[in-house]
Amino acid sequence: MSQTGNPSSLRAVLHFAAPQLFVTDMQRSCDFFTQRLGFAVVFVYGEPPFYGQVGRDGVRLNLRHVDAPLMDQALREREEYLSAAIRVDDVQRLYAEFLASGVPFHQHLKRQTWGATTFIIRDPDGNLLLFL
Repeated sequence: MSQTGNPSSLRAVLHFAAPQLFVTDMQRSCDFFTQRLGFAVVFVYGEPPFYGQVGRDGVRLNLRHVDAPLMDQALREREEYLSAAIRVDDVQRLYAEFLASGVPFHQHLKRQTWGATTFIIRDPDGNLLLFL
């Protein structure tokens, strides 16, 4: 279906996304994101906690407790199944920050053939997060 006129007046504008990461230990995940990646806990819900959110600047990541990993880790890493892609203003500076804090990398800083410079980290549950 084609639309005529100003497309922005005909469509809703998307402003924000908060990917959901599946985690097996809420406290361990919150600690990782706050202590290693510089995020802050926005909220944690439940007793024991089963849902939460961490944020840094304009990025929010939802954390959902699961009792066991939902995906085979070898498959996730081999196929690079990303849980989120996060755009930053200075990917090299963020890479240096994460390197200094001992973050586990799935892929170190790399200039991609399609032009972007990226890196991928692995959280304690094996979620892969791309930064570009």
